[in-house]
Amino acid sequence: MPKINTLYLVDDDDIFQFLTRRIIEETRLVGEIKVFSNGLRALEFLKSVQDTPEALPEIILLDLSMPVMDGWDFLEEYIMLRPFLGKKINIYVVSSSITPSDIQRAQSISEVTDYIIKPVTIEKFAEIVRSLVA
Repeated sequence: MPKINTLYLVDDDDIFQFLTRRIIEETRLVGEIKVFSNGLRALEFLKSVQDTPEALPEIILLDLSMPVMDGWDFLEEYIMLRPFLGKKINIYVVSSSITPSDIQRAQSISEVTDYIIKPVTIEKFAEIVRSLVA
């Protein structure tokens, strides 16, 4: 039985999307995975379901470097949208950047739950879910 109903994976890298989806599916801890190739698509979808808490994700895995709308811009828009969402959403920045300024910047945003350096492993994902349902 899934512990997380919905997860959004927001990343433009097809290989990362494929591998991360497989890892998440293997854990059997998530009911539905929605994949978005940029922050704008994810934000538009969030806005379209903002009045339906059961359609909102419990977790967003967010890349920082994407076309159209990157992760930083997504976070700025999300902060303004957050008061209108009927559910707490845990945002994990998932990036290949090991630059201390990126990590510190992400961790300074209260809506960001944690910063994860790619790739996401089965163990790390299971740890994330355990921390949320504990």
